[in-house]
Amino acid sequence: MSLVQSVDNVALLPAYLAAGTAVLVLLADLLVGRAGATVAVACVGVVATGVGAVVVGAAGTRRTFCAGADCSWVFDGRAALVAGVFALLTLGVLGLSGPLLRGGPTPVGEYCFLLACSMTGGVVLGAAGDLITLIVALETLTLPLYVLVGLRRGSLASAEAAVTFFVVSVVATTVTLLGAALLYAATGGLHLDRLGGLLADAPDLPLIPVAVALLVLGLAFKVAAVPFHAWAPATYDGAPLPVAAYLSTASKLGGVVALLAVVQRALPAEVTGPVLALLAVLTMTVGNLVALRQRRTVRLLAWSSVAQAGYILAPLGVLALAAGRVDDVRAGAYAAVVAYAVFFVVVELAAFAALVALRPAGADGGTLADLRGVARRRPWVGAAFALALVGLAGLPPGLAGLFAKVTVVRALLDGGAGWLALVVALNAVIGLAYYLRIAATLYADPTPLPTAPTRPGESAVTPPAGPAVAPGVGSGRVAWPVTVALTGATALAVVIGFAPQWVLDLASR
Repeated sequence: MSLVQSVDNVALLPAYLAAGTAVLVLLADLLVGRAGATVAVACVGVVATGVGAVVVGAAGTRRTFCAGADCSWVFDGRAALVAGVFALLTLGVLGLSGPLLRGGPTPVGEYCFLLACSMTGGVVLGAAGDLITLIVALETLTLPLYVLVGLRRGSLASAEAAVTFFVVSVVATTVTLLGAALLYAATGGLHLDRLGGLLADAPDLPLIPVAVALLVLGLAFKVAAVPFHAWAPATYDGAPLPVAAYLSTASKLGGVVALLAVVQRALPAEVTGPVLALLAVLTMTVGNLVALRQRRTVRLLAWSSVAQAGYILAPLGVLALAAGRVDDVRAGAYAAVVAYAVFFVVVELAAFAALVALRPAGADGGTLADLRGVARRRPWVGAAFALALVGLAGLPPGLAGLFAKVTVVRALLDGGAGWLALVVALNAVIGLAYYLRIAATLYADPTPLPTAPTRPGESAVTPPAGPAVAPGVGSGRVAWPVTVALTGATALAVVIGFAPQWVLDLASR
């Protein structure tokens, strides 16, 4: 009997392209030494990764690294969708990083290399067929972000954000690994498809619920679900704006994909369903209520992202009910999770792209007061920002966000979880308050800025009404890479808003 296994290199092509991009970026930075060439190599590699994922995924399901019927690599339509979205997010963040990399203190080669490494983890994550591959891919996605978060040199907030993110992620990874180890001790299996059968036939051991809880809770850290969310606002606010955009989109997408993989294919629904329903309710409610009180823009978007994680997890709450464990209902719930995650990350990227376009290069997100009236001076950027905010709120004309929430509510109603659908609807109404507040701030009359007194004892002089510029808001032309990224993200949000069924079809594969 031959111990040599054949490897399907075509199935592995997207991972090869993503990892090759990281290597080529380092070589370009070493041999050419020009920032433009390094970024161009990164962009070409990212595009090649996305195209490769689409081509391989269109050919049907491909498996490799198999031991009998159990495979560690399964590249299907959903894996292709995940890989393609990661490639698009990475390309968008590279565009948003143009002003940060041009002549600034940020090392271009290292920055692009770390983004490519993180993208590689996301590509592998979508095709992971066992717990080891899944956890390693998730850490490959996360590890480069520790460094990227702390790249604002001289910023204490950036250093604190990096340390907070590192410590919390290490704890989350430890908890996840402990849960995986206990599952292996109880069942002797690691492949996701096999674990489902092993857990169903396993004796009633107290070890199994503990292992399942640890695994789910460890992955909940990655999604920033309440009560494992405290790291997200400080980390987003301290990171450079393009990195915050990547954290809010790609990092969250990775956590959702990992959590969905173990829930759908391995863990018992009667155990995970109630836990996920409770996490969803807490996450969307706490995220929305705290977002109402935020005055810093990135912190508000961070708490909004926490609330959105609750909406993403909500369809998995149907597993808590017997009616939600019917095959058709479960398939609809899983598709709703993937579809909502895709809708969310595209619209969220558009929101961050607009914020980057409105802020000076290298600056943080500033406060909501800094955005007052900016849409009057930059109407196209303001309109794109407002459209993204309306989409996150789930209102027309932000059709992507509207269909995302409709998809979640429909999955909950199909599973008999009407009470959870009501919680989603109520939280969506709460979210309107702060999303529409930001949109209204963009179009508000600019507040005239008082001049400083010229002599001691004199009062400040208010200039005549005019095109006042709030402090910290860039008033020059938007860099063309940011313009391209903003235009692309907004256009993609509009396209999927008019063709939501296409995303749902891919998510249900």
